[in-house]
Amino acid sequence: MRDALYHGSRFRTFKLIDACKREALAIESDPSLRAERVIRVLARLKTARELPHMIRVDNGPEFLSQALQDWGKTNRVLISYIQPGRPTQTAFIERFHCTDRHEVLNLYLVRRLAEVREVPAEWLRIYNEPRPHEALQGKAPCPYHKPRPENSTLQLSA
Repeated sequence: MRDALYHGSRFRTFKLIDACKREALAIESDPSLRAERVIRVLARLKTARELPHMIRVDNGPEFLSQALQDWGKTNRVLISYIQPGRPTQTAFIERFHCTDRHEVLNLYLVRRLAEVREVPAEWLRIYNEPRPHEALQGKAPCPYHKPRPENSTLQLSA
């Protein structure tokens, strides 16, 4: 997802979501997001929990890179691409983009990229812990689910 700072500088956000568990795992922001940055986020994830068997991504250049393909092979994670021009195939991440925009990005007038990185960290905690999700019968993702990669399909988007 793209956005801009107060003075017009553009930045992109990368979101890592476990669509099955309804859990937001990471939000990264930078002027440009390359495959190496995506791989660093996934490496951080690997230290905290087991990796899923499959990750569904759109067709952005950061996901089409050979580096991400190699990472997937090395870590035995299938990188699954949606059909070009079919964002409904990643409907949960698209909905999450909308929620992030309405509850975070539209509420703050940010002047520096550091501010864009600070605000989502607290919002992720609120999104995952006390916030109920209708798809989870009104429960929050973190207390409701234990990490189980076999029933998880992570979705990535930038």
